[in-house]
Amino acid sequence: MIKQILNRLPRKPSKSSDNREGGTSTSSSNAYTSSRNSDLASNHYANSSGASFSGFHSTNSGLNQGNKISQVVNAKLNGNTVAASFEALPNFRDVPNSEKQNLFIRKLNICCIVFDFTDPTKNVKEKDIKRQTLLEIMDYVSSANGKFSEIVMQEIVKMVSVNLFRALTSAPRENKVLLAFDLEEEEPSMDSAWPHLQVVYEFLLRIVASPETDAKLAKRYIDHSFVLRLLDLFDSEDPREREYLKTVLHRIYGKFMVHRPFIRKAINNIFYRFIFETEKHNGIAELLEILGSIINGFALPLKEEHKLFLVRALIPLHKPKCIPMYHQQLSYCITQFVEKDCKLADSVIRGLLKYWPITNSSKEVMFLGELEEVLEATQLNEFQRCMVPLFRQIGRCLSSSHFQVAERALFLWNNDHIETLIKQNRNVILPIIFPSLEKNARSHWNPAVQSLTLNVRKIFSDTDPELFEECLHKFEEDQAQENEVKSKREATWKRLEEIAAMKAASNEPVLVSPKATTRNPSC
Repeated sequence: MIKQILNRLPRKPSKSSDNREGGTSTSSSNAYTSSRNSDLASNHYANSSGASFSGFHSTNSGLNQGNKISQVVNAKLNGNTVAASFEALPNFRDVPNSEKQNLFIRKLNICCIVFDFTDPTKNVKEKDIKRQTLLEIMDYVSSANGKFSEIVMQEIVKMVSVNLFRALTSAPRENKVLLAFDLEEEEPSMDSAWPHLQVVYEFLLRIVASPETDAKLAKRYIDHSFVLRLLDLFDSEDPREREYLKTVLHRIYGKFMVHRPFIRKAINNIFYRFIFETEKHNGIAELLEILGSIINGFALPLKEEHKLFLVRALIPLHKPKCIPMYHQQLSYCITQFVEKDCKLADSVIRGLLKYWPITNSSKEVMFLGELEEVLEATQLNEFQRCMVPLFRQIGRCLSSSHFQVAERALFLWNNDHIETLIKQNRNVILPIIFPSLEKNARSHWNPAVQSLTLNVRKIFSDTDPELFEECLHKFEEDQAQENEVKSKREATWKRLEEIAAMKAASNEPVLVSPKATTRNPSC
């Protein structure tokens, strides 16, 4: 019995064992490894998709035994097991070159310990040591002069994953309509852990950009699962984090060609969920910025896959109410497609007309601005295919009582290319928009809109006086007919009112207007 108890006690390692394993005992290393695994579990190491990184739990035993953190003490804080205190490891300049890789790995393991940053009074010393260690390994990566080995890449990705991949928390927003219009006015939520997260992001960025990172080797660890979890973080409310994510993902797209189709498809899926399910995502603008650069690099002729992406994902992004948050980036992507392939202009313009706002004037002004950019890249043949429905909508904008909408529509004639397209097709376009122009010139309440309308009328009258006079004559005829119909309608109602007043005393049901009721309160 006593022998069994003694066997359970930890034994002091022998000197030969210390020399052979770098001064770290197996039991000590295993104790740290188990505590570190507990840390990873408590910090949502695999919270996003449930998939684990290949090779994370199959680290060489000799490597595990060489990864001791000095004086690790585990303590319970808020129900989570975290490292309460540890000491900083020596600087890289204080060790020989042969030991620098092992020291680098040991420093990476220190940085795997995640602290609670919601309470600035907790673990102040340990947090400072970790931040200093992060800065040291970042400098080491920048000055590295040899390819990173597989073991090092594995530990690098593990450390980055432990620190970055976490459950994003946000303040509850119950009113989706309020969110759509007021999101720009809200203060962004800043992550309290950002002083450490920023260094981790900078470290990852330098790893991806480093010439010492072998893409063929690194892709085993910076894999599809890693990319998906990185994309999940784009929903962070901290704009500083989204800016780093944008840069990191763009570098990954550039370095790992094998991941490019997967990244495009994953972004596609984020857009689908945003458009058709949630209408809530913080990183749409940043994802569109990445895509703008990607689209700019598409080879010609465009693949069918890219055209489908335009029609199925980018154009429907005009639907959500919160489009002001990302419209500038979306407009750039759309215009890039039209500049790449002018035949897409018809599909784009009809897509804009499909999602054209009816009651949102500020959104309508944005659509008119985007429309101008698209039309500037549109050629005559594509313009003629869609000009009839297009100028029906522009005509409605011209007659809008909201002066900014009418003014923005009239500004289209300030663009030389658009004005040329309109002049070449004036026989079709002028009859469509002439009633709106004439009503604006005669009765619009805003002087600026009236002045711009007169300028546009003059352009048409100078270009084709006969067509202008013909449209004016038809407009006056239509107005006369409309006035005649209006007079007949008023006369009919007046006759009905008189009949109702004459039969007011009878029980016979009659049609009585409010005016007749006012004159005959006894009814």
